[in-house]
This record gives sequence, structure tokens and C-alpha cells, in this order.
Amino acid sequence: MKKIFIYIALSAVVFATSCSKEHLAETNTDPKAGTGSNTDPNFLLSSGQLGYANTGYTQLLYQSTMMQGLASTLGYYGNGDKYVNTSGTIGYQAQIWNNGYTALSKLNQSIKVATSQDPEKFKNVIQIAKINQIFIFQRISDAYGAIPFSEALLAESGNVTPKYDDQKSIYTALLTNLDAAINALDPAVATVSGDLYYSGNVTKWKKAGYSLMLRLAMRLTKVDAATAKTWAEKAYAGGVITDVADNAIFKTDGSFDDTRNASAGALLVPDDFQQVRWSKTMINFLKATNDPRVSAIAEIPAAGTANNSSNTLAGDNTASRQIGMPNGYDLGEGATNIKNEPNYPGPTGTGNDIAVLGGYSRPRIAIYIQQNAPIVTISAAETEFLLAEAAFRGWTVGDNAATHYSRAMTAAFNGMVQIGTAATVAPSDAAAYVAAHPLVAGQELKMINEQYWANENATFSFIECWSNWKRSGFPVLTPVVYSGNVTNGTIPRRMIYPSNEKTSNGTNYLAAVATLTGGDFLTSRVWWDTAN
Repeated sequence: MKKIFIYIALSAVVFATSCSKEHLAETNTDPKAGTGSNTDPNFLLSSGQLGYANTGYTQLLYQSTMMQGLASTLGYYGNGDKYVNTSGTIGYQAQIWNNGYTALSKLNQSIKVATSQDPEKFKNVIQIAKINQIFIFQRISDAYGAIPFSEALLAESGNVTPKYDDQKSIYTALLTNLDAAINALDPAVATVSGDLYYSGNVTKWKKAGYSLMLRLAMRLTKVDAATAKTWAEKAYAGGVITDVADNAIFKTDGSFDDTRNASAGALLVPDDFQQVRWSKTMINFLKATNDPRVSAIAEIPAAGTANNSSNTLAGDNTASRQIGMPNGYDLGEGATNIKNEPNYPGPTGTGNDIAVLGGYSRPRIAIYIQQNAPIVTISAAETEFLLAEAAFRGWTVGDNAATHYSRAMTAAFNGMVQIGTAATVAPSDAAAYVAAHPLVAGQELKMINEQYWANENATFSFIECWSNWKRSGFPVLTPVVYSGNVTNGTIPRRMIYPSNEKTSNGTNYLAAVATLTGGDFLTSRVWWDTAN
């Protein structure tokens, strides 16, 4: 694996030296890339995959706390925790866009180089790169709405001010293109050495592709149920991920700065480590049913400031001891100081060694604070939850909703080991929980999507958690009302376009904003996110 990550660094050099402008990623265009015979497209594929999977602050400062998976008293986490635009960090609203288009550019270079050198030899490199591009385009569009799509990645032909395509047309193209890419995968072609998910395993990539198709399809349930049904049934018939062994798990490497798990790296920053906790909403949801994931994901730090500051000292993960921290509090002097919260558990430690947040549960060090921790991109749990909802809607996806739900819960528990062996849920505990908590008639959509939310939080897949919450409306979260918030006390439903788009691509930016009800604000909704 280290050889592959060295290649990532080399491909980044190729990418940087071929750019025609300093900040092409910010104008949604690809670099004027070289396609020389000495460049292996596998290297660019690896780099593009890394750019999508390794989100770090991109999701921690917004989606993690907006979705009340995590909570924080630290100022710059107030963006998502309290819906305020904190000084110096508002630019993170553009990270899904900037990082996404940078990764798209690298994948585009992989496709161009492969096509130029030997399109048959690199056939699967090309198709896997295309599938990865669809993951990215969906994420960007789900976050912002209309985005450059049909004219994105055209700097080489001179277009550095691409038009924004409406989200409906983007989804139509993504589904069609995904279907074509899946069908073009060829098991008889040479192995893809730069694939950091499945090492080029075409069978697994087909399952991942159809699982992505299902995700795309289900996004449309509120706005176009007929199209959603067509594509969801097609995805199921094609063969989605149903076994945790086929989960798309991105492999990181703590040996290199650029390839370390970015979320772990962010949480290792001393202030973050001491002030980011599991949300009360998340912990209470799990504890209400004695969910075995409580002890897998959470720990109470050892008492005192010194112990709270140690990122190598494990805490107590006894389920009964876990206490989530409510969102919307700080360490200031006013009424929102966490010590004024009615159920504040009190500090830990004695004398001058006091930890104000020491009584709250943090993400376990052994699971989430490891810089070589793997990253879940799409999983059996996700697909089975979506299939459960599809079955509830009466669509042809094999078994009934209750059976898919049971499988989803089992996959959610069994998949925990993949993010860290310390998070292993005993099979007997998983089986007992699933047997005791079947899908209840009349509560199907609520239960399915609440558990989808819990799974995404537990696996630190916060952006996907946010998107599915917007689509489904579950769980019903109580928004934070904090002085100075910019959403009128409502949970953000989109990210604001990067500020430089107004100047670098102003005409197209304004046209895109005109398609948003209410304008370019956190409270506006993307096309498929119609009011519930």
C-alpha cells in the first residue's frame, strides 16, 4: 500500500505542474493535463479516490454536528453545531465543492491518460474512475444544488466559466452514465493496481456501482417517485452490496501527511480532542434500546484535564456510563455555557486538574483517533436500509421491508469491526438486538431512516447522513436556537456556493442562484429536497 501512496504524491505533482491557472479547482475545471506515456493512470485514480473519501474538517465542522451525531463547545464547530458563521471558518462551506472538483479533475486525468495510452488495457481503470466521479458529482450537487456538470472539466478546451446544470438534468445523466460504466466493467481485463477500495475487483465494483445507483434513485423519492422506483428496481436486479465483506472501505495510511485519515487528524488537534463529544441526541437514541454500539463507539475520558488531554489514554466505554453532550452550548460566560445545561454531569478531576467536559462521551480513541483508520464510503447496511424503504413503498426489490430492515441492522453491527477491531459487536449481541427490535408496522419510514442516521454517524459518514436526513425527514431533530445564528434557528439544508464564484463565474453563478427558492443561503433547498 505504501507504494500506491507514493504514487499518489507523484500524481499530485503531475496534476500541479499541468495546471493552467493557480486555482483551477475553485473554478470547477480540470488542469491542462499531460497525457505522456510515462504516467500511469492508476496513480491518478488513487489520488482522485483519496480526494473523495478523506473528508476531515469538510464534514466535521458542518454535517457532523448539524446532524447531532457530534457536539462541540469549540468556536469553529459552531458552524454546524449552532448554525453561526464563525470568523475565519466560513470558507469551509466551500470544501465539498473545492475538494470535489479537485478530485474530479484527477479522475478526469486518469481517464484521459488511460484512453490515450491503451483504452483496452486500462478499460477498468476508466470505468472505475467514472463511477468514482459519479460519487463526487452527486455529493457536490446534493450539497449545493445546480452545479457545473456538462461544462465542468473543460479548461483544456478553454472553458473556465462553465454553466451550472440544474440538478434534475444532472441526476438524469448520472444514472445513465453510471449504468453504462457498470456494464462496461470487464473481468477479463488487467487488474487495476491503483484502486484503493477493491484492488480492481470488478465483481465488487459492480455491486458498489449498483449500490450507488440505489442511493441516487432513492434521493428522488420526494420529487419523482416513478423514476426512483425504476432505477431502484434496476439497481436491485443488478446486484447491490448485501454482505459487509463487499463494503466499499477506503484504505488510509498514517505514514504520509496527505494519506492519513483526515477526520482522525482533525480530532487530534488538542482543542478538538478535548471539546468534540458525541451528541446527546445520538447517545440517547442508542441507549434507549440498549444498542450494543454504545460501548463500541463511545468512552468517558479518565478524570482530570491532564487525562482528558492525552490522546493515547483510553477511556471507560461501559455503556451505562456514556453521556452525550447537547448541541448548542459553549464555554463562554453567558447562559449557553455548558455548565448551565440542566443535565450537566459536572466536571471531572480535582483541585486545579479539572476537565469541564470530562463527564461527556467522546469518540473512542481506538476507533476514531487512528490516522490509518479505514473510511466507509458505501455499505451493506446503507443499501439494505434503502431496500427496506423501497420494499415498504411496494417496489420490487426481493424481500419485504421487515426482512431488509433486519438485514440492515445486522450489517450495521457486523460492519463496525471494519472501522476498528475495538468496535467489534459480538454476533450474539447483534442477533439478540435484531430479534428484539423488528420493524414495526406504521413506523417503517421513521425506524428505517433513524437507523440509517445512526449507522452513518457511527461510521463517521456525516455528509451522507445529512443528505438522507434531508430526503427522508428522519430522525426528527430539534434545531439549536443560538444567538447570532444565520438560519433563523433551523438546520441548514445546503451549503453556500464558494464566494469566488461570484467574481470568477458571475453570470452562471447568478443563473444558478435564481433556481434556488430563497437564494444562495444555508436554508434554501436543492431540487429533490422538496418540503415534507
